Amino acid sequence: MLTIVGLVVVIGSVLGGFMIAGGNPAALLQISEIVSIVGTSVGTILASTPAPVLKATAAKLQSVIKPTPFNKKLYLDSLKLLYELFQMARKDGLVAIEGHIEKPKESSLFKKYPAVLHEHHAMDFLCDSLRLVLVGSVPPHDLEGLMDSEIDTHHEAEAKTVGVLQKVGDALPGIGIVAAVAGIIVTMGAIAGPIEEIGHHVGAALTGTFMGVLFAYGFINPLATSMEHVNSGEARYYHFLKAAVVSFAKGFSPIVAAEFARRAIFSDDRPTFGEMEAAVKPQKAA
Repeated sequence: MLTIVGLVVVIGSVLGGFMIAGGNPAALLQISEIVSIVGTSVGTILASTPAPVLKATAAKLQSVIKPTPFNKKLYLDSLKLLYELFQMARKDGLVAIEGHIEKPKESSLFKKYPAVLHEHHAMDFLCDSLRLVLVGSVPPHDLEGLMDSEIDTHHEAEAKTVGVLQKVGDALPGIGIVAAVAGIIVTMGAIAGPIEEIGHHVGAALTGTFMGVLFAYGFINPLATSMEHVNSGEARYYHFLKAAVVSFAKGFSPIVAAEFARRAIFSDDRPTFGEMEAAVKPQKAA
């Protein structure tokens, strides 16, 4: 939501300042310049970006506009889920959780926490890691290294989506200059015409540079930065899950394993120990 508010503020500030200076907003609406800049930008993206990365970038842009799911409520639900899994494994043996992690979408335990289950990539990461705990032949330090490797791989893949926007943002001022130069060429063809017509062509050409710089630093680069924050929050969730699984694999009790996971959360979203304990008390009683 803040992303949309920020973009509206950018548009309002630019148009407001332009109008205060006596400008007519209609003068900025030069279709030829918009077609040149937007079309060239889209073409460079298509020419430089593989289809899977392009698809991931479009999906990630949607997540930038939506409120972040990685908040305190999600972490509390995740702590409750992890505690229940670990408590079940401790009480009834590791085989008791096998059915839940094999098919989490059909698991009665996972279904209790739909927000957690919705993060399907993270749940695959959790379940695959717990399978190795069930196998029992992977030492905890090797399991931790393996999970770190998968987190790094996921983070590298997500960074590609940010790179797409950053590269376009860096190129947009130059693309705007190209559109402006094309407008000046048109102006040279009308140099013998009325002065009003020449002024119109020059103004239209200058909007090319204006739009290129505005789109770059007012829209695309801020969206890329916002996407980085989304990726950072997602990566932190993976580290949270890793801390829980590794501590459980080392033989710590469910509440201690949950505490290891809680300490891996960013301070803004981290529940207190009392909040976590209150959240898992119903599971303790059960």
